[in-house]
Amino acid sequence: MEPADAEGVRLHGLEYTWPGMAAPTLVIDDWAAARGDTVFVQGPSGCGKSTLLGLLSGVLVAAPGMVSVLGTDWAALRGAARDARRADDLGVIFQQFNLLPYLSVLDNVRLPCRFSARRAARCTGGVDAAARRLLASMELPETLWLQPAARLSVGQQQRVAAARALIGAPALVLADEPTSALDAALRDGFMAHLLEQVQAAGSTLIFVSHDERLAARFSRRLALPELNRAARVPA
Repeated sequence: MEPADAEGVRLHGLEYTWPGMAAPTLVIDDWAAARGDTVFVQGPSGCGKSTLLGLLSGVLVAAPGMVSVLGTDWAALRGAARDARRADDLGVIFQQFNLLPYLSVLDNVRLPCRFSARRAARCTGGVDAAARRLLASMELPETLWLQPAARLSVGQQQRVAAARALIGAPALVLADEPTSALDAALRDGFMAHLLEQVQAAGSTLIFVSHDERLAARFSRRLALPELNRAARVPA
């Protein structure tokens, strides 16, 4: 396996068991993704996809094993340092979007920069200008930008969620089934916008989905049950 560079992702000797469970959910010997890779992660429910995203984001910590993101093992950081690293360098697109419904569209997109001075500093022309550029690139009408997020359609909220994840050019973007609520036309448009923005930022994208029709859009494909030794059932 080719090693990831210092700004990529590396899993090594990884094992994770949920509290109260007798057997591990994930056992991965070695896997890496370099900066700029776009990785489509597939597998049936229960194969460990959400657990993998939790480990990559530092919300979960592997024991034993290493989950290295941007050259740093999450386990080497204390809680506050993990929170700071996550705010600085990670963007997350949740399946249910997790927008703050009472905030405007612009305020939702600008939110990550309120928690990270480093991320705000990477916004060319300032945070407000960067938020507006992202919303325009997602083809969200400017008439909606000052509206509360709760007033938007599902497809519109999806684009706002992606803009929020991408603001400040995070080095790693994690996406958890972000197209599951979209019809074919909205899905295709969303994917085109997302991949264009990820490429422009040079971010690594780890994208979890059941929709195998999307796989051809990515530079790499990961069938998690084939990598995860905990998911292999002896014949």
